[in-house]
Amino acid sequence: MGSARKSAYALKDKYAIVGIGTTDYSANSGRTVRALAIEASANAIADAGLKPADIDGIVSYNFNDSAPAIAVATGLDIPNAGYAVDFLAGGNAANLIVLSAVAAIEAGLADTVVCYRAMNGRSGFRLGGGREFRALGPTQFTAPFGWITYPQAMAMWCRRYQVEYGLTPEQLGNVAVTLRENAVLNPRAMQRKPMSMDDYLASRMIVDPFRLYDICLETDGACAVVVTTAERAKDMKQKPVYIMGGAYGGGPQQGDDLFDCIRWPDHSKNYSHYIADDLWRSAGIGPKDVDVAEIYDCFTYSILMQLEGLGFCGLGEAGSYIADGHIRRDGKLPVNTHGGLLSEGYIHGFNHVIEAVEQLRGQSGPRQIADAEIALTTAGAMTCGSAMILRR
Repeated sequence: MGSARKSAYALKDKYAIVGIGTTDYSANSGRTVRALAIEASANAIADAGLKPADIDGIVSYNFNDSAPAIAVATGLDIPNAGYAVDFLAGGNAANLIVLSAVAAIEAGLADTVVCYRAMNGRSGFRLGGGREFRALGPTQFTAPFGWITYPQAMAMWCRRYQVEYGLTPEQLGNVAVTLRENAVLNPRAMQRKPMSMDDYLASRMIVDPFRLYDICLETDGACAVVVTTAERAKDMKQKPVYIMGGAYGGGPQQGDDLFDCIRWPDHSKNYSHYIADDLWRSAGIGPKDVDVAEIYDCFTYSILMQLEGLGFCGLGEAGSYIADGHIRRDGKLPVNTHGGLLSEGYIHGFNHVIEAVEQLRGQSGPRQIADAEIALTTAGAMTCGSAMILRR
């Protein structure tokens, strides 16, 4: 681990995101996931002012719900995808694939890499939406108690946090309402209807303490970025967004798979508590230096745990930190300026990277944070996750 941390610091600002691309986000794309992946990747390549022949690496992640990297490379007519990798991973890998692209270029395995995530998360494969259920591995011990789907599992994490720190429904509601305010200004967002606290509290309970608006959207769509060296980035079409640092991992007893957290030592803290030191050390900065944060919000509560875990506020203080307006666009730390996974769409967290790049380029229109120079992106809500620090 020590050598990996030294390498992360040594790579500071040596690599950059030079292109971004998306598709429409919808509830029914009417297209294959491969077609979505190809569109988003082609848009990212064009955004960088490049051609498919300039790309020699492609990487993605999936839950058996996407198109393989090599199939997308073929669809893009990339002549030599020497580095084509698929991670079998959840939202925790949204930043990991970018860091993997950096590692591949550093190792000489590629020069310019496309990273993408594509899914028909509403009209196609849906987590917890299968026709049959088989309790395999750790799930055989949780299923008898109703711990089967992600909302059920993560509601228990939130409940533990409530027991420890006294979190109120209104404090969770502040997250949902604030992110919806941002989504209203975002033409890509699936949910742009304004939401009040009364609207939030009146929404139906799904899994106590989660109401409807505590849970992210199910979305069809794709997004992609292009990563290359800082030296090559100087000649690209767009302003480079430099990768200052990043981290991936979690704490002890992570379990046997992504859904297994029975052995996790403290369910009032998630992965962010354990990677914070590596993250800030890799970038050579601290929480106070961040201008805008795109924080993984599969559920409202995950933002609170990451604010605390990464050191933006103390343990048990996130509810009041948010209630005081600090995560609003005009606050101390604007969070999920696009509306997040709760209101923009759920492209498994990778749309956070797109928003961070747009903010640092100054291309976010009416939701733009003035003079944004440094952005945080995170991915993950349970035992493992990833994060990056980007700068303009």
